[in-house]
Amino acid sequence: VSGEPYRTISLFTGPKPKRLMEFITYTLPNGIRCILKQVKSAVVHCALTVNTGSRDELPGEYGMAHLVEHTLFKGTQRRKAWQVNCRLENMGGELNAYTTKEETVVHATTLRGDYAKAVELIADIVFRSTFPEHEVEKEKNVIFDEINLYKDSPTDRIYDEFEDRIFDGSSLGHNILGSKATLRRMHSEDIRRFVARTYTTDQMVFSLIGNLSEKAFRTVADRWFGGISASRRAFGRTVHPAPEPFCLSVGRGTHQVHCMKGKRAYDLKDDRRLPLMLLMNTLGGPSANSLLNVLLREKNALSYSVEATYTPFTDSGVASIYFSCEKENASRCIELMDRQLGELAEHVLSPRRLSVAKRQFLGQLAISAENNESYMLGAAKSYLVFGDVDGFGEAKEKIEALDGETLRTVAEEIFTGMSALIYK
Repeated sequence: VSGEPYRTISLFTGPKPKRLMEFITYTLPNGIRCILKQVKSAVVHCALTVNTGSRDELPGEYGMAHLVEHTLFKGTQRRKAWQVNCRLENMGGELNAYTTKEETVVHATTLRGDYAKAVELIADIVFRSTFPEHEVEKEKNVIFDEINLYKDSPTDRIYDEFEDRIFDGSSLGHNILGSKATLRRMHSEDIRRFVARTYTTDQMVFSLIGNLSEKAFRTVADRWFGGISASRRAFGRTVHPAPEPFCLSVGRGTHQVHCMKGKRAYDLKDDRRLPLMLLMNTLGGPSANSLLNVLLREKNALSYSVEATYTPFTDSGVASIYFSCEKENASRCIELMDRQLGELAEHVLSPRRLSVAKRQFLGQLAISAENNESYMLGAAKSYLVFGDVDGFGEAKEKIEALDGETLRTVAEEIFTGMSALIYK
């Protein structure tokens, strides 16, 4: 569940299955952690989440984590590329993967009767991929096209460029896709070295949500992941101090102005993370009655697209506000937005507004929890970082306990000294 609260406890390392609220968890001897949520459904979702993303790339490797994700599907010791692609699809299932700055996730969806095939396939492509050179070269061209597509989308590009500048000098400060020049220099042997260095069993979580018993879950995890040799990560992650606030305008030849304002924010383990999530949701979340949507779109008809986002990482985070508008409306939009941010930093939300904000946020969490695949992936991320997953009841208690002064203090800290990037 994107945005579901987490809480920190000791990592679970016991040899026997353990109930973690509505989850069943245990750890294999090689360090791979396993988590199951039982639901009544004809469909099973499963995934292997690896604590490896673009921030774990060395200089000269930028784009490698994403390239690995693509080439995992290009052949294993047991299968050709076409066999990987057809294994689940021929049964109506799905196999996919994605890369973030901190994780690579391979996930599958099948009918309940085919779940064991999905688990076996995930294990095969993660641990037995061969990365054939000719397939790597072909896949680079696919990624080049992805880079071109990204460059044609100022909405996507401004987010990445803003984070590049906010995290300048840090491992978080480069694009996930990498550059064409860097990718051209990468070969199969480089990929194998990266995987050996970063895909260690102590940094993996196997998650599954479906109508399975504990015994069936443990049997399939033991069979396909239990025999993998144990490995431990030999490096850590670092983040450099934040740069001085900046205000930069870049000519992109776009029809509209695209504006991004923001700054570094709290990491995943910071207690202020939850109030900031609630605050950003109230300010520019998906609801039509968010403060900025009402202000810029409904009242003044200045912008079609406005949103506020907060992305926490293991040791840092970024809070940002984005909008696009006609060029003649940009100054007015910025003026209104700054005024709204100032009000949140200076004044406590009224009891009614705070109550509505909490209820709205809780409703969004409850609805998102109905998406079993999303819920499974969010739970895996939480278990990877904290060894724990908050249930909805725990999340509700924490959200309802927040008070207006806490939100005002967070707003004052985050909305003061923000940087800005403008495409025009």
